[in-house]
Amino acid sequence: MRADFNLFITLCLFANVRLTTVGVVAQSRNTATVTVPVNVGVVLDMDSLVGKIGMSCINMALSDFYATHSHYKTKLVLHSKDSAGDVVAAAAAALDLIRNAEVQAIIGPRSSMQATFVISLGNKSQVPIVPFSATSPSLASLNSPYFFRAAQSDSFQVNAISAIVEAFGWREAVPIYVDNQFGETLIPSLTAALQEINIRVPCMSVIPESATDDRIAKELYKLMNMETRVFIVHATMPLGPRIFAKAEEIGMMSEGYAWIMTESMSTLWRSIDSSAINSFQGVLGVRSYVPKSKELENFTVRWKRKFQRDNPSITNAEMNSFGLWAYDATFALAMAVERAGTADLRFNEPNISGSGVSTDLQTLGVSRNGPRLIQELSNIKFRGLSGDFHFQNGQLESSVCQIVNINGNGERSVGFWTSKCGLVKDLCSKNTSTNSTSKPTLGPIIWPGDTSLVPKGWKIPTDGKKLKIGVPVDGFVEFVEVIWDSNTNKVKSVQGYSIDIFEAVMAKMPYPVPFEFVPFVTPERKAAGSYNDLVAQVYNRNYDAVVGDITIVANRSLIVDFTLPYTESGVSMLVPIRDKKKKNAWVFLQPLTSDLWITSGCFFVFIGFVVWILEHRINTDFRGPPAHQVGTSFWFSFSTMVFAQREKVVSNLARFVVIIWCFVVLILTQSYTASLASLLTVQQLQPTVTDINELLKRRESIGLLNGSFVEGILLGLKFDKSQLRYYGSPEELHELFVKGSANGGISAALEEIPYIKLFLSKYCGKFTTVEPTFNTDGFGFVFPKGSPLVADISRGILNVTQGDEMEHIQNKWFKSDVKCPDFDPVVSSTSLGLESFWGLFLIAGVASISALIVFASMFLYEHRHVLLQFPPETSMRRKVVVMSRIFDQKDRSSHTFKNPDPREASSHYSVHSISAEGSSSSTDCPPSPSISPNQTDSPDISPSSVEAC
Repeated sequence: MRADFNLFITLCLFANVRLTTVGVVAQSRNTATVTVPVNVGVVLDMDSLVGKIGMSCINMALSDFYATHSHYKTKLVLHSKDSAGDVVAAAAAALDLIRNAEVQAIIGPRSSMQATFVISLGNKSQVPIVPFSATSPSLASLNSPYFFRAAQSDSFQVNAISAIVEAFGWREAVPIYVDNQFGETLIPSLTAALQEINIRVPCMSVIPESATDDRIAKELYKLMNMETRVFIVHATMPLGPRIFAKAEEIGMMSEGYAWIMTESMSTLWRSIDSSAINSFQGVLGVRSYVPKSKELENFTVRWKRKFQRDNPSITNAEMNSFGLWAYDATFALAMAVERAGTADLRFNEPNISGSGVSTDLQTLGVSRNGPRLIQELSNIKFRGLSGDFHFQNGQLESSVCQIVNINGNGERSVGFWTSKCGLVKDLCSKNTSTNSTSKPTLGPIIWPGDTSLVPKGWKIPTDGKKLKIGVPVDGFVEFVEVIWDSNTNKVKSVQGYSIDIFEAVMAKMPYPVPFEFVPFVTPERKAAGSYNDLVAQVYNRNYDAVVGDITIVANRSLIVDFTLPYTESGVSMLVPIRDKKKKNAWVFLQPLTSDLWITSGCFFVFIGFVVWILEHRINTDFRGPPAHQVGTSFWFSFSTMVFAQREKVVSNLARFVVIIWCFVVLILTQSYTASLASLLTVQQLQPTVTDINELLKRRESIGLLNGSFVEGILLGLKFDKSQLRYYGSPEELHELFVKGSANGGISAALEEIPYIKLFLSKYCGKFTTVEPTFNTDGFGFVFPKGSPLVADISRGILNVTQGDEMEHIQNKWFKSDVKCPDFDPVVSSTSLGLESFWGLFLIAGVASISALIVFASMFLYEHRHVLLQFPPETSMRRKVVVMSRIFDQKDRSSHTFKNPDPREASSHYSVHSISAEGSSSSTDCPPSPSISPNQTDSPDISPSSVEAC
């Protein structure tokens, strides 16, 4: 019994311990984290290098992420599919993943063309599509909320490329791109960025992805024969390395060439075969900048070890931005899935109506978790291996462009480009602003041909060809003359002013430019067309340039480029001149204008009046009957014209006025004499026509040079075609003028100033120019649009025209043996006007008025006692009458009357002898008898006595 009892107790204790252990285990299982698997698809070209690198980075990202986020309730489960580089295969793979695996998101596909179809599926099923290597700018136009590009768009690099081209002063660049969506979508934005800074794109080279080496060589040879030496390569692998290899083979990787490659090739070039690296020497590459960090260094070491273990056949793979974007995109997707939760990871069944057979697209379900997942993806922000990672409207934030220079077996960073600071050698800080005045700088660059000398960007093809320079044959031979060999019927020489200028400019070019002149003629040696037709030959590439008397006008500049002008500019009307001198009985009135005649006459009268006022009381010559006094005053004033006045002037004030007036009269008479002599002896040459509208009204003919653009001006002025007469030389023009409009000639010619100067040098003194004048830019040399020669030749023109050589050339072609007098045959009046003499009249007037004021002040002060004797009620009229009668008396205090005539002295008059009628028995009232010989003041005269007198 004892043993049984002990056995029972032992069994109970064991059962109790067992139950306790089971309870603890059950409790621990209930508190452990439950991890929910979330299906995620991966669509990549598994055999491509980008696909292999991307897949390895995605796997490492998941491993690293959940190692540091073990507490997450979700875990991505990858379902990978191989798109095999095919668009249809990529779409089928995505469709299969959505329908059968019910993936919540898809990473990939690799190319932009594949992404276009896969994004459409994702949009329909509300499954986010996250590619990391589809960089085409066209994907942004899809506007799908379920598209998240974890890579930089190719459009971000076009501004960096255009900044490089501008920084080195290149004026042209030729894009070389692959003939597919990847290549075509970047070119519009690239050309627009170049043209915005006046960089010309003369052509674009398109090469199919499957092009043979012969096809590539043919395309490169075509580019080699052009002037442009700057090429921008936007191609996929392995087409890009084949282009560079063939370029090196035919000599296009030598000195003088510049090559720039875009993001895709700049990122993957190190993964190509080492034997092809030599063809990349000196190339500039533009790619997204990945900032260095310890995390990146550690990851790169781990990835390289893992990748070589998984892909032993690939020995030259290098980590690039595509792999880093794949890594960061996986991180972002894992965080977004965790934040979105696992409330409902199912797909809604599609609503299929009708009894027809449904397609795979119609049976495609719609993810319930998609809207929450895209919202969380948009809010993800973290610092990844590629830098700051954040989606803005489904795109990564703008990054920094890094410019690298390939040299040897590696590359070297030479600068950066940012939207804030532009092109810089070192990265600018966040607070640094763009300085538009500072010149962009980069680090030292080794260019193709192993040289540090910056390529000029263009070059005249060195295949033995000469530039074909077209020249006109119909025009003034002084500018261009083609001399033919009568025996061979070939061009013997080309000469003229324009030819000498061009040859002088080409002699100053810093490099040799072979050229030959080609006359623009028909087989019969006649002009093959007008000057506009000649300019069009350059646009059509029949000529490399045109040299001659070609005027720079707006419509021509639309199709060609002109150098700086080497002559004066403008169009004017040339007309004959004739002597319009009229010799008649009244020619003596012409020297002075009517206003000057009237002003002079008024001043003669005024000066006579002033002298009479100043001399009347003290000078017997200015006394007597009124008619005598008026005549004497006028006579005195007018006699000063010939300085024949007989009357003496005794007043100092009057003498002052007369001196000033004689000076005025002297200048007037001398000017009148000179002007009259000019009218009678010098020819008055004036134009026969002064207004072009006169020719229109009278329907007279007008001349113009053969083929000149002036014809358009005349037709625009409403001239009829029948009124136009054409000529080809100065002699023909002169003959037309001699005939006159009535006899089949012309009355005027509308011509450019250089032609007019040449014509006047031959026929001086017979013709002149009149308005209208139309503005032009003178003569210039013609080159194709964007020709790099234009700038250098324009600088050469400045050197020639501003030096002594220009004078020698002008003397050679335009100096006439006949010395023409300098004259300005502008229609103007030859009469002298008041505007030339008003200063003199002003001086004379001020002097006269000042003398009158001084005289009046002295007179009133001398007779102030008379004014004081007037009763207060005396009217002003009476005062004036009294003072005027006092003024009319002789001033006995004047020295001229101190020794009077004895007969006058014996007479005695008193104020009482004045008759009641107020008249005196003598012309002059006698002085007061109380005046003593030594008295200097006037006698006291009462107002009553003066009034009686």
